[in-house]
Amino acid sequence: MSVLRIFCPLATAPTTCGWVLLDDHGGIQPGEGALAQLPQGATRVQLVLAASQVLLVRAQLPAAGKRRSTALLAYAAEEKMASDPDANQVGWLSQVDGDDVLVAFNRQQLRGWIDALGAIGLHVDGVYCETLTLPIRRGEWSLAWNGQDGYVRTGEFEGGATDCGDRQTPPLALQLLLEEARTRDAVPTSIALHPATPAAQPDLDAWERSLGVNLRLAPAHDWRIAPAMTGPRVSQGGQHHWRPSPAAVARWRSVGWILLAALALHSIALLTDRVRLGGEQRQLHAQMEARFRALFPVAVAVADPVLQTRRQLAHARHAAGQSDAGDFPVMLGKAVAALSGVQGAKLHALSYEDGRLTLEFMDPGNTLARQIEGRLSQAGFDFEVPQTARRPGHDTLTLTLRSP
Repeated sequence: MSVLRIFCPLATAPTTCGWVLLDDHGGIQPGEGALAQLPQGATRVQLVLAASQVLLVRAQLPAAGKRRSTALLAYAAEEKMASDPDANQVGWLSQVDGDDVLVAFNRQQLRGWIDALGAIGLHVDGVYCETLTLPIRRGEWSLAWNGQDGYVRTGEFEGGATDCGDRQTPPLALQLLLEEARTRDAVPTSIALHPATPAAQPDLDAWERSLGVNLRLAPAHDWRIAPAMTGPRVSQGGQHHWRPSPAAVARWRSVGWILLAALALHSIALLTDRVRLGGEQRQLHAQMEARFRALFPVAVAVADPVLQTRRQLAHARHAAGQSDAGDFPVMLGKAVAALSGVQGAKLHALSYEDGRLTLEFMDPGNTLARQIEGRLSQAGFDFEVPQTARRPGHDTLTLTLRSP
């Protein structure tokens, strides 16, 4: 995954900047120039804010306000800031020793940089503070020093820019931080000093006497050559214009193709099954039609072989002087025999037409209605209950019986 890291001095107009491109193979390509000349196509774009333009501050927040109200966070940091709280973007980073650690920077200045980068096709994925990119060990502070000023990291989520100093005198801000740490019994065992150049290295003995803390020389720290971004992210960047990373798009594109292929295979299987069932239905209908024509060759047209066979069979029985199961006397006899043991069933009306016997009962209630339907079903009747059989306000139950 390639990363384009851009140093963002908020106080200046978004026209030029320093940058570094970390490619997929671990290569590092630093550069500096106009925004329009920034490399394109990086997987992620990160902004690094100058230490002097970011405030990291401790505050006491009510439990219900943490990470929720931006207005509450802004006013909680107001005491430490010289500007209007409404002009700042304040976020909650973590909790240290019972205190809440907040990060604050100018909202409009950051938005100007994000919009300028967006205009050239670069989407900011995360915003980091230069202070929190310094490496740090447990029980030790880290100080980046250019010979005149610098920035110090005093904890995982704490630190800030220092004021001026010289070769013999450490910055006053660092001395004040140590005095405050002594009141909390949190003085570091040593301070790792990262001079920007050999010429920027101060007199270690003079600084140690002034600070009362041991100093340890460490390699120069530069965000440009850092192999990976360290420290917490202080903002989501262009969070109002979110877009997935190219890697996520590629991953979900593969998943989408798999789902699309599965859906296509499923649709083909359903279509094949429907065609097969349709063919079997037509074949079965053709067989029944052929059987009907073989039995009754004088028939002119065949629409429903089953119904027409039943009617022809009834006609043949009647011609032979025999009764059919669909005749009125036969159906009525079966219905009476089936309902003879049902107590409370009161027949209100009865009608017969073309093999259908319709019975209308005085409203028997749900229990007795289920009993009537069960007895008729056991007797071999097929029956249907019309939609209007149990209309509210009507006291009848209507059943239409058919002989199987």
